Order: sequence, then structure tokens, then C-alpha cells
Amino acid sequence: MGNLLKNKVAIVTGSGRGIGRGIALLFAEEGAKVVVNDIGGAVDGTGTSSSPADDVVNEIKQNGGEAVANYDSVATMDGGESIIKTALDAFGKLDIVVTVAGILRDRMLFNMTEEEWDAVIAVHLKGTFSVCKPASVLFRQQKGGRIITFSSISGLYGNSGQANYGAAKDGIAGFTRSAARDLGKYGVTVNSISPGANSRMTGTVPQSSRDLRAASGIGMEGQGAGPAPLELNRDPDDVAPMVAWLASDEAHNVNGNVFHCAGGQISLMNNPSEERTLRKKGRWTVEEIDAMFPGTLGMDMVNPSPKQPPKSKS
Repeated sequence: MGNLLKNKVAIVTGSGRGIGRGIALLFAEEGAKVVVNDIGGAVDGTGTSSSPADDVVNEIKQNGGEAVANYDSVATMDGGESIIKTALDAFGKLDIVVTVAGILRDRMLFNMTEEEWDAVIAVHLKGTFSVCKPASVLFRQQKGGRIITFSSISGLYGNSGQANYGAAKDGIAGFTRSAARDLGKYGVTVNSISPGANSRMTGTVPQSSRDLRAASGIGMEGQGAGPAPLELNRDPDDVAPMVAWLASDEAHNVNGNVFHCAGGQISLMNNPSEERTLRKKGRWTVEEIDAMFPGTLGMDMVNPSPKQPPKSKS
């Protein structure tokens, strides 16, 4: 076992399977005591089971580590508070929070229901807040702590059929940047991971959706994160080492960043910035914008989803 997180207490939400499981196992291997949170539901958030969280706890204990299970939903403030309380009751303190829990309810915008929107926002975006809020109160008091949230390429760049998921994940990126500024002066760091891994969630994406995204120049990997390696295993466990390092004392001055992790690739993602600017004294007229836009702001601009030509009648 390692010592990178020795004597630390960590919460990992959604850690009964996939990426979260890999993080919980590595945290324990590096010496942390872990709260394994998972409701044990299906990919769409329906159903519950204690087995996924219990299985990870048992695996950690069999390997000589310490862990307890928690089955609360992150989608409510009471659930978030209870998850924090589990750490304090079991181990007497809390040092690290990692918010991996998530669901998918993919649907094209024109077919998406209010329930599909609300469910995804509740688990991802509110679920990040519901756990981080009570943790931040504690971290502020103790003058230290680590928060690692989970964003996504779907939010940072956009994926068709994922308006709900993308909105939540881009919201988490914004949450991370703001929370880092709220908490940094208290010795707390807040960073985010945009993972690229084969998991239960990515496994539910139909091939037709993958083909549509590829045709639009939107793959499951990150654009802007540099060229992808020729062989990218995309194992869920590949994400864990960067999360463990960000959770450690070694990353004390890394704050407010988003990192894309996929296989053997780790990329620091850029924050939004001005790419091109038009300036004049006074207000622009519509006619001036119309004349100037094509050769300035609109130059080389790519439409990610251009209008399709009408189908020819056979």
C-alpha cells in the first residue's frame, strides 16, 4: 500500500461501480479511509441496491484498508448531509470529497421530458452541490480540504442528445471555478475531472448517436485536449491516479482547474477566453455587424451541426 493519502478520510460518491470504484480502491491503497457512496441504481437512476457499495467496501477491507458504505442519494440536501455525517461518524473527520455520482437520460431536445431534464440536473449538478456545501462548511472551519468534481466533454464541448447532461456538466465546471475562489483562501482546493472511459454510462450510448456525433466532429474524446493516442484503452481505473494526486497534499496549490483524463492521457483544459473581438466607440449597428462579421468574428467558424440538405425523392 502507498502513503500518498495516509490518515486522510475521503468520500467518493457513485463509487460502487466504474470510475468511482477505481478511485475508492486507489484511495484506500494510498492509505485513505473511504466512504463508498452509491445508491446502486441503474444507469438512468432508477432502482436501488446496497450490493455495489458493499462489494467495494468488502474489497477494500480484504486488501487491508478501511471503508464504510453509504447508500444515500446525492439528489437531495438531506442525502448530502447524511453522506458527510457518515464520514464523521465512522472516522471522526473528513479531508476529501470526490463527486462522481451520475446518471444518463439521453434524448434529443425536442423529445426531452421535464422529468428527464430534472432527474439528470438533480443527480449531477445539485448532487455536486448537496455534498460539497456541507463539506465546504467543515473544510472552511478546519482550514483545509480537497474537492474533486466531475465534469464532461459533453458539457465542455457539447454532444447531441445530451442537453440535460451537458448543461449539468458544464454547470459543474462553472461551479468548480467559482467554489475554488470561495474556498481557496481557507486552504481548500476545488478541481474537476473530465473523464474519458468506457463505463456503464458510455455503454448505453447507441451506435447511431456515436455516428451522429462523429459526423459532427464530436467524438467521445475531448476536442482541444490534443491528439488522442493511437491506442487509448479507456479503462475506468485510468482516471483514478490523477484524482488521487489532486486529493493529496502535493497538490496544495492546484486550484480551480479542469483536467481531461483518458487512458494514458491527462490534459489541462483551457478556461473560456476571448478568441476574437470587435471594438468601436459607441454602439454597433446591425448593418455594421452584418458587414464586419464574416471576415472577423465569423472567419473560419464551424457549425457543429449544419442544416441537412433535403432528401432527394427517388
